[in-house]
Amino acid sequence: MPAVTVENPLTLPRVAASGDAVARPVLAVTDAPSGFEGEGFPVRRAFAGINYKYLDPFIMMDQMGEVDYGAGEPKGTPWHPHRGFETVTYIIDGTFVHQDSNGGGGTITNGDTQWMTAGSGLLHIETPPESLVASGGLFHGLQLWVNLPAKDKMKDPRYQDIRGGQVQLLSTPDGGALLRVIAGELDGHEGPGITHTPITMVHATLRPGAEITLPWRADFNGLAYVLAGRGSVGTDRRPVHMGQTAVFGAGSSLTVRADEKQESDHPDLEVVLLGGRPLREPMAHYGPFVMNTREELQQAFDDFQKGRLGTIPAVHGMSEGGL
Repeated sequence: MPAVTVENPLTLPRVAASGDAVARPVLAVTDAPSGFEGEGFPVRRAFAGINYKYLDPFIMMDQMGEVDYGAGEPKGTPWHPHRGFETVTYIIDGTFVHQDSNGGGGTITNGDTQWMTAGSGLLHIETPPESLVASGGLFHGLQLWVNLPAKDKMKDPRYQDIRGGQVQLLSTPDGGALLRVIAGELDGHEGPGITHTPITMVHATLRPGAEITLPWRADFNGLAYVLAGRGSVGTDRRPVHMGQTAVFGAGSSLTVRADEKQESDHPDLEVVLLGGRPLREPMAHYGPFVMNTREELQQAFDDFQKGRLGTIPAVHGMSEGGL
């Protein structure tokens, strides 16, 4: 970790909050409980226990791994439905193959992102390629769920294949951090992900002792999830470590700092920064469906049971090359 990097961050555009920016306070730091997803791969539930008003428009996020599989151990998900939101799968290490009933699909690996807008509904599957199942190996990634506004919930599904080399790379004035803008914009620099709901998603790597104070849209919320390492958040340097989420309050900048000493297996602080404009709409969420009312939720279940969310393709065996 990480897969997408540069030798000298000082060659990149540099960003920093202006001197009159209002620092966002840290409202809470929460621990992500561990669990299992799909056919049994380990996850950390990054948003567990956080009040939804601080998450909106994000619904949930799982850190998948980091796990070093033995031969025959890699696992994925079976075919399953979605409606009413977007799934963002970001692979840091390893490989995942995606296929859906709308014709989207492909292989993502080492810094790639797949952005699937379920919209009115589809079926999809995510599995490791046969070669990875046979050999085993390192697997580490994130899956983020982004809510859709009511006006977009029944839009046609869409699939975006974002290669690691497409992300916008930035740094800080001293070159102590590498920032990968996956979606949205940071200080006018835009990432490749196209979103229905205005958000910003950044994967930041901070060298030991480095500090970032970034401009952050005042109309967005602010979250920081620690993938690896140790550091602090906010101007009062509240401690954080791997598997914790920091919730920021109102303001126009946020601060993250890496401790001077890191663990030997993770030499840097790795953080995912998230912000989004809250929808402030009613939400009815159960399993794979996220709607606005219980009636719409029931309709989603009925449509799935009647086969209206798509059918599994007749030929759905997947190889390393995708479909």
